[in-house]
Amino acid sequence: MNNVVKHVQLNRALLLGAGAVLITGCASLQGGSQPEPVAEIQPGYLQGYLSETELPNSLALLPSAPVKGSAAFQLDQSIAQEKLAVRGTPRWTLAAQDADLSFPNAAGTFSCAVGAPISQEQTPHLYQLLRRTLTDAGLATYSAKNHYNRARPFMMNNEPTCSPQDEAELRHDGSYPSGHTSIGWSWALVLVELAPERADEILARGLAFGESRNVCNVHWHSDVVQGRIVATATVARLHADADFQSDMAAAKAELASVKAQSLPPVRDCAAESAALAH
Repeated sequence: MNNVVKHVQLNRALLLGAGAVLITGCASLQGGSQPEPVAEIQPGYLQGYLSETELPNSLALLPSAPVKGSAAFQLDQSIAQEKLAVRGTPRWTLAAQDADLSFPNAAGTFSCAVGAPISQEQTPHLYQLLRRTLTDAGLATYSAKNHYNRARPFMMNNEPTCSPQDEAELRHDGSYPSGHTSIGWSWALVLVELAPERADEILARGLAFGESRNVCNVHWHSDVVQGRIVATATVARLHADADFQSDMAAAKAELASVKAQSLPPVRDCAAESAALAH
């Protein structure tokens, strides 16, 4: 499953856990505690923390999607055209990697920003926390996505994307707001709480993660901006959930432990920094 539709567009029956399959985590290299098994709602994707009725209503929360001829849409078009020049650069390559929300790939997204490894083996609580919040942040975008069913940039400019294997399905998945951005910004907000000493690096990476959707030619600028709003609402709601709070505490202790051991990130941080500096 390597496209945004299959990552986050889960139907109501799946959201409620129909046909759930329990999975277990691997043993930590530090021999610490393991998170409780959580049901899969779709192969590879875990049940989130929030029920359907608890998810933020993005349709009620966000302004209407920009329409052709508006100043907002003109800005969207201008930024989309500007990002076409990035094609073929290291920044394009990083954007393609950001497009892949599958685990374990996605777990490493913020590893350099945090300054520590994030993996199922070394940080199992944090790894599962990221997987569960992915579901919540992604699903929260769909009331607006399904209502506006906005066409994506590549459908209008006929230029390539960084994930051509996904294009057929993306054509039927609304662009506004960006689900990837909601997920990435939610992760950034969560990780800032877990590693506040790295707040600037984490937030910068979170912003870049959303901008990767512009680089990939699959989202408009306004899609990304409003995706961050959905993320903020989702994380705020998550803080009222007892299971989320408990998992945050476990992940914070776990991350502090691996940082104390000076374990290296799981990504090539020099290459990532060079790509982001483009």
